[in-house]
Parts: sequence; structure tokens; C-alpha cells
Amino acid sequence: MAEPVKTGADLGPFLPSDPQQQLVLITFLTVLCVLFGRYLANTVGNGETPPVFEGLPFIGGLLKFTRDKPMKLMQDGYTKFGEAFTVPVVNKRITFLIGPDVAPHFFKAPDDEMSQTEVYSFNVPTFGPGVVYDVDQKVRTEQFRWFTEALKKERMKMYVPQFVMEAEQYFANWGDEGVVDFKEEFSNLITKTAARTLLGREVREQCLEEVTDLLHDLDEGMLPVSVMFPYLPIPAHFKRDKARKRLRDIFGRIIRARRASGHREEDCLQQFIDARYQKVNGGRESNEEEITGLLIAVLFAGQHTSSITTSWTGLRMVADKGNSYAKAKEEQRQIMSKHGQDLDMEVLGSMEVLHRNITEALRMNPPLVLLLRYAKQPFTATTSTGKQYLIPKGDVVAASPNFSHLLPQVFSEPDRYDPERFAPPREEDKVKPFSFIGFGGGRHGCLGSNFAYLQIKTIWSVLLRNFDFELLDPVPEPDYNSMVIGPKKCRVKYMRKKLA
Repeated sequence: MAEPVKTGADLGPFLPSDPQQQLVLITFLTVLCVLFGRYLANTVGNGETPPVFEGLPFIGGLLKFTRDKPMKLMQDGYTKFGEAFTVPVVNKRITFLIGPDVAPHFFKAPDDEMSQTEVYSFNVPTFGPGVVYDVDQKVRTEQFRWFTEALKKERMKMYVPQFVMEAEQYFANWGDEGVVDFKEEFSNLITKTAARTLLGREVREQCLEEVTDLLHDLDEGMLPVSVMFPYLPIPAHFKRDKARKRLRDIFGRIIRARRASGHREEDCLQQFIDARYQKVNGGRESNEEEITGLLIAVLFAGQHTSSITTSWTGLRMVADKGNSYAKAKEEQRQIMSKHGQDLDMEVLGSMEVLHRNITEALRMNPPLVLLLRYAKQPFTATTSTGKQYLIPKGDVVAASPNFSHLLPQVFSEPDRYDPERFAPPREEDKVKPFSFIGFGGGRHGCLGSNFAYLQIKTIWSVLLRNFDFELLDPVPEPDYNSMVIGPKKCRVKYMRKKLA
């Protein structure tokens, strides 16, 4: 008779009888495994890996993330080691590549070399099954193609009048003067425009308040602990899962009604309803679960980032009232003298001053402090001094728009709001590829960047034509305690312009 396989309960003869000795032995073996894993990572191939920035062994890296926050961690690591360094966190290695010289492979490599799935899979409970990071790359590519179709120029032209309508209606409710917080106001407004152009007219007109509350519960269910433990049984995750199920019911009802009636709308939802796979899944049409997940993913990718960039644009412009703000107002005056009050895609596209103001706000205050990839193959990164480092397979690799955009060798006087740095002949962002990564870059550049610019330009065109502003507080610090980095509270006084 074969010897029975031993289970955990059968291992007593192989462990010390004393519980404390067992704990010591298990701890020793765990530490040994971690050390061996780090040894293998640091000796991969024949190349030199980036220097390790840890401090206290085993817990130093974790402390740096939880206590120091990413910006201080990067400042300390960059000051000590330069453009490439590795921070061990528990059983993972996070390698930071800071600045455009070490960035090309991060942004240009295909997904079978630098993957998003392993580092962003914590989003799966929020987005739901069968979409984005819960599918293989071939399926995800087709799903992203659907979104690209929804943002073609012909469709974008149809979205602009809806941006204008929502902005004019929203600001019509402001008084002749008052005090507002840009972050709160623009979050409310962009929720409305996103509902109309992305989620569908039915949501905007019939159940916006409920959907907004549900999206808030999804947002509140994405905590720092969720990155490591997305299914941890905590109240925030229970609310997240309940909200996701209810959104599935709401969108499912709308999808079924449109398909049954044949009624069509000009929105992103309609594009997803009409979508079919081409090379996978047997060429079938999209289903309700996928459509719900993609709508949530699109909204999460755009709503917070757009509202925050709209806020920073206003705060930075108004603080620079005699220069960039005055130039943006003069640009609006000239455009109105040529086109009247019309705001369409072509008119918005001609606003080069406002475009640079938005881009400079995004340079100084990108919404996402870290962009992450998982190295499925080792690769070499070369610093600005020509030093080469071998990045091992299995490392989580991080780039930071927030930190890289403030490097003085990339952008002159980086702490100064200077939109003209993007104008010819300076064009500082074009001196080296991947100098400006406010919308990411390379293979995974933001698909919705043009949508965001049109939306933000519409909002600020309406405001510049109808109001004057004054900051009652200094330009606020970024709130690095949030997953998406917005401004802390700042009071802004508005004054409605008197009709001539």
C-alpha cells in the first residue's frame, strides 16, 4: 500500500514540539526564501541591477511606501541613487525609472514584455468580470478598439454641443458673485457631462443621482489596501460589490430597451451596444456584463482626471492672473469677434493659448502619481549619463509623471507655471521623447486625451466669457492621500460679468 500523503496536520514529527520554536523555524525559513528570491533577482543575467533603496531590512521598503508616501520616497531615492533604484516591498521589488532617458522601454514595449495586467488586476472587482484586466491581451485590444470608435472625430463633434449645454446650464445656476471650491464644482459638472456623453441620456435624465451615489461607493471601495487585497472582506468592499451589481441592473435595463426598440443615441454606451468582436469570442456582440464594466472603466479613467485637471487649470491660471489668465481671456475675445458665441469642435481646436494652459497645469499636477508595469522579460535601462542597469524579470516597474515633470533638466524652472514652455520655438516637451507623460505615452497613451481637452476647453471657455475670478487662498498643495491626486480645498471668488 502506498504511503499516505501527509497534510499540514501530519507534519508534527518534522517540526519542533515547542510552539515558540516552531514560530522561530517558520520565520527563519520565510526570511531565507525572501533572501534567496532577492538574490536571484539581483544576480539575473550578467548585468548590474539598480541599487536597492530599503533602509531597515525587510520592512524598510514597506515603511517608505506607507509612511513617506510615493513623492518623498522618490525624492529620497532619486537624490541618493539617481534615475533608477529598486525598493523591496514585502515579497515584491518595485523598480523606479525616473525621467525620459530611462523611460523608453517602459512606454514602448509590447504587453508580452511589459504588462499592465499583473499590476492593475486589483481593479477587477470594480470593473467586473470579462473586461479590461480580467481578460487576455487579445480580448482587451478589441474592447479598447470599441472605445476608440466611440472617440472618432465624427462622434466627438456630436459630444461638444452636449458639453456646452451642460456647462451653460450648470453655471447659469451660479449667482452674480459667490465663493466656490473648484474641485467640488467641476466634479459635479463633469459627472453630468460624462453621464450624457458616456453613460447615456437615460442615466442623465432618469437616474443620475442614484448612479452617482453608486459610482461613489465604487470609488470608496478602491482603497490603498485594495491594491494588495482587492477581495478583503471589509465594509468598503461589500458596498463596492453591491454597487457594482446594482449598476449592472441599471445598465442592463437600458441596454435591453435600446436593443428591443432599435432606438439609438449618440453616446459611448451606444457604441458599446453596437460593438462586436472581430478576431476573438466567435465574433459575438458585446453582452450586458461587458458593457457595464467598460462604462465603469471609461468613467474611472476620465471623470476624476478631467475634473481634477479642470480644477488645476483654473487655480494655476487665476494665480497667474496678469499673464496666462489674461492671455486666455484675450484669446476668447478674439475668437468671439470672429465666430460669435459659437463653441464647436473647430473653434475649440483653435484655442492654442487655453490648450497650453491646460497642458502646463497637467505637467505640474498630473492626477496619477505612479504608472505601473510588470516586467515579463528582463530589459536594460540607460540613464542620462550612459549608465546601464538590468531590470530583472518579475519586477514591478514604476514611472511617475508627477516627479519626472519637475526635473529641472527636463523642464526649465519646473516649479513655475509657464504655459509658453510648450509653444514654439521652446517646446520643451519635445526635446526628448517621454518628457511629458501627463497622458501616459507609447503603447498605452490615454485614449481619451482629445475628449478631455475638448471637455476642459468647453468649460473654461464658458467661464472666461462670463465670469472673473479671484483666489481667496494660496494655490493649494496636492492631496497625496488620494488615489487620484487633486488639489486640497481652496476658496475661489467668482464675479459674473455685467452685460455691456
